[in-house]
Amino acid sequence: MKHTYNIQGMTCNGCKTNVESALTNLESITKVTANLKEETVDLEMTSHISLEKLQEALIKAGLHYTIEMLGHEKQVAAKVPEVGNGIFYCPMHCEGEKTYTSPVGCPVCGMDLVEQPKLEVITQYTCPMHPEVIKNEPGSCPICGMDLVPMELSESEEDKTYKKLLNKMKIAILFTVPIFIIAMSDLIHGNPLAKIFSHHIWNWIQLILSLPVVFYTCWMFFERAWKSIITWNLNMFTLIGIGTGVAWLFSLVAMFFPDIFPNQFKTEAGTVFVYFEATTVILTLVLLGQLLEARAHSQTSGAIKELLKLAPTEATLVTPEGDKIISIHNIKKGDLLRVKPGDKIPVDGTITEGHSNVDESMITGEPIPVDKMVNDAVSSGTINGTKSFVMLAKKIGSDTLLSQIIQMVNNASRSRAPIQKLADKISKYFVPIVILIATITFFGWRYFGPEPAMVFGFVNAIAVLIIACPCALGLATPMSVMVGVGKGAQNGVLIKNAEALENLNKVDILITDKTGTITEGKPSVEKVVNASNEFDASLLQYIASLNQYSEHPLAEAVVKFSKEKNIVLKDSKDFETIMGKGVIGTVNGNKIALGNKNLIEQINSKVSTEIDKNIIAEQKLGKTVSYISVDEKVVGYVTITDAIKKTSKQAITKLQQEGIEVIMLTGDNNDTAKSVANQLNLSNYKAEYLPEDKLNFIKKLQEAGKVVVMAGDGINDAPALAQADIGIAMGTGTDVAIESAEVTLVKGDLLGIVKSINLGKSVMKNIKQNLFFAFIYNVLGVPIAAGLLYPVFGLLLSPMIAAAAMSFSSVSVIANALRLRNVKLE
Repeated sequence: MKHTYNIQGMTCNGCKTNVESALTNLESITKVTANLKEETVDLEMTSHISLEKLQEALIKAGLHYTIEMLGHEKQVAAKVPEVGNGIFYCPMHCEGEKTYTSPVGCPVCGMDLVEQPKLEVITQYTCPMHPEVIKNEPGSCPICGMDLVPMELSESEEDKTYKKLLNKMKIAILFTVPIFIIAMSDLIHGNPLAKIFSHHIWNWIQLILSLPVVFYTCWMFFERAWKSIITWNLNMFTLIGIGTGVAWLFSLVAMFFPDIFPNQFKTEAGTVFVYFEATTVILTLVLLGQLLEARAHSQTSGAIKELLKLAPTEATLVTPEGDKIISIHNIKKGDLLRVKPGDKIPVDGTITEGHSNVDESMITGEPIPVDKMVNDAVSSGTINGTKSFVMLAKKIGSDTLLSQIIQMVNNASRSRAPIQKLADKISKYFVPIVILIATITFFGWRYFGPEPAMVFGFVNAIAVLIIACPCALGLATPMSVMVGVGKGAQNGVLIKNAEALENLNKVDILITDKTGTITEGKPSVEKVVNASNEFDASLLQYIASLNQYSEHPLAEAVVKFSKEKNIVLKDSKDFETIMGKGVIGTVNGNKIALGNKNLIEQINSKVSTEIDKNIIAEQKLGKTVSYISVDEKVVGYVTITDAIKKTSKQAITKLQQEGIEVIMLTGDNNDTAKSVANQLNLSNYKAEYLPEDKLNFIKKLQEAGKVVVMAGDGINDAPALAQADIGIAMGTGTDVAIESAEVTLVKGDLLGIVKSINLGKSVMKNIKQNLFFAFIYNVLGVPIAAGLLYPVFGLLLSPMIAAAAMSFSSVSVIANALRLRNVKLE
């Protein structure tokens, strides 16, 4: 028998293969064919298998897809990842798209796993006075009558991990600082600690203080090191684990069996040098790096959370019995919904009754509200203006435009392939070489060295491992990043992660939005002229007086312009808005009309050929132009535009001089785009681009091997900002754009991009220098530690000197990183 089922959740050919593999393993199934495009799966079986068993087979295979009977109507809530779903993935994608059921570190690279976002969230409501009351819809508490409020969602796994690491960090610092002070007391004149206890007692105190750091706060690093060794996926944790582990074990042996060590490894007091300080300081620094990383992961879903705020949690359903407040999740296709002034539109649909103007800037990025009448389409998340209307729900849940943008942001964030860190590249070859040298050292001394040969071999092998353990490696990148991020913040450039800094070093193309990025992002009056094409204060007085009580953004722009010109406004009467056309009224006894050509034709106002010609010329430049009619005769016009920021041309010129191609993508019309591009000497631009178009355009460039920067400020830019190698948001833009981007420019002008790129280049150069300092002392010291100079000079390298070399490399790294504070970014 053959059955076809719906299956939800497949996004790629890997998903298709996983589904086919999981279901093929069931008895009675002879053939499985999944269709990615149709979201179906065909099963051929010898006997019937229940839907529950099929779903259970998918879950057991670690696949969180939903299988349903064919024809089952999907009523899915908006796909908004607010909290995690208990499934984890490696941020480095070491094993491709493989997922895990536990947040324990990746078995390949050892990094903390990241929780997948939960794609279906149903809002539940509770009473603030009676938390035991939980309902799926808004309403009143059956006990006390208070309005129910939305329940807070549980903490994500990333937030839990961050808090856990933060607590461990506090404990690590609490125990590491005293150990460091004790170890460094020898450098203090007179060594005051030696007057309290003997050197031997202080060593025991260090041992006791090191136990919580080694066996609690940082034990996970040794687990990761062990995994990396048994799987032979060597990385930074291998170096840290071996180096600190051997140093601690060496110190432990020295405490219990000091007599087995030669005199040259002992202090004047007769105790053997111990390295509890080196162990705990290194581990605490690595823990700090993990803490910062966990903090970054906990913020990865910030853009999604900001998008969630756009969608209302409830809507007003129009019923024969009257209006009823319902949860957004209970809206069905075909429902009539009432949208009041200032309300967010709950789902996608069309207006069936009434009219209004709708602020669509969060979707389109364009600043001017759009007039909406009967049969016009409206989108979820956009904001109604000053009128009420009734709409027909057509697209709900995951089918709405807002949900699709949410999904695109989520997919783009997950699809980015993380860069392979330079430190791990070096570690891949460095670790096995060091282990090999340490082994050769041990056996070389064991069989060819003087007595006590075993001790010499053990001590020198440890010296090799200690000097080769690049403690500065944990500082090399974070120090440069920390100083670089601070330098950027001082210059109005906020960097979200180190990956953005690295990618800024190799930018090929800058994609920029127009509105709010290149331009100011708000309408402003460019000029008010008469039939002679000259500024006319009397006409400005007429139209400003007419619009002084209007809330329309274009009217506000006119009134603002009149204030700048010190125009005294007069009283207006009979004010009326003609939807989609303009406004009319009476000022100082004169009939005034301000609007488009349709309004002029409706009121039978006469317009001269010369004025008409001038207006058409302005419109071809992409400007919004309104006719000014006085007593049914057009006497002039007002030009409203979105002014180009003063710094845009300067910044674009600098970027082009540095060999970076600049491309403008905008949702605005072609005339406006062409006008702006011409003013900025941009040869490459695209007009009338929707969010999905911008996303696909960037994907094509990336497929061609280009490193792409995207600069934008609107919600419509969020998917493209997430997809780009580096997303740069204007600080003057929306929260969603800022959350989707890796870089935010506080001042919101393109000169910040020039600063960002220069900062990226400086930081990457500094990191490479730091990596050199992190290794050079160790590499030079390895042959000495192995005893290469002993036959000629009788010189051995004490592990204490090896630790000093490690410390000196750390000092070099810190000093070099601090030089970034003096870098000029312009």
